[in-house]
Amino acid sequence: MIDGALHDFLRNKKSPLVLAGVEYLFPVYKEANTYQHLVEEGITGNPEILKPEELQQQAWPIVEPIFQQSIERAVEQYKELAGSDTGKASHDLKEVIQSAYYQRVDALFVALGQHQWGRFDPDSMTVDLHPEPQPDDEDMLDFAAIHTLLNGGTVYAVDPEKVPDEAPVAAIYRY
Repeated sequence: MIDGALHDFLRNKKSPLVLAGVEYLFPVYKEANTYQHLVEEGITGNPEILKPEELQQQAWPIVEPIFQQSIERAVEQYKELAGSDTGKASHDLKEVIQSAYYQRVDALFVALGQHQWGRFDPDSMTVDLHPEPQPDDEDMLDFAAIHTLLNGGTVYAVDPEKVPDEAPVAAIYRY
């Protein structure tokens, strides 16, 4: 019953699932589990007495390595594609913005704490960038991230030094 409800909730996702509960029940659930992304380690104790923030605080050290591995694999894929003539990777901001809007971005790396102000006109397919925000501008890094997510892509918000090619943005394209 719980397994079915989780499948409904996590449908089409690859999110790691961390069990929280009394330790003797972990093997019982693991036996019934059919979700592929259940992590081995769990949070022991009574989760009903913990606040959501406390659960998150205990779960993060368990799942952080999983997310880091995912980022590292994506960076390696970007480097392989950027080093070839496939055209399936770019750090050109204007190209990435257009590609995110037109559903071409499969994975996007965005530098945390950075902003790039501007506007995108889908009719003319033009991107105007500005060093400082102007009226009607939006953060084009956020724009690219939002459109990547809306179109089923993955966004990696990482420290600036972890974005491939030392750019504020980098993308792996679907085609």
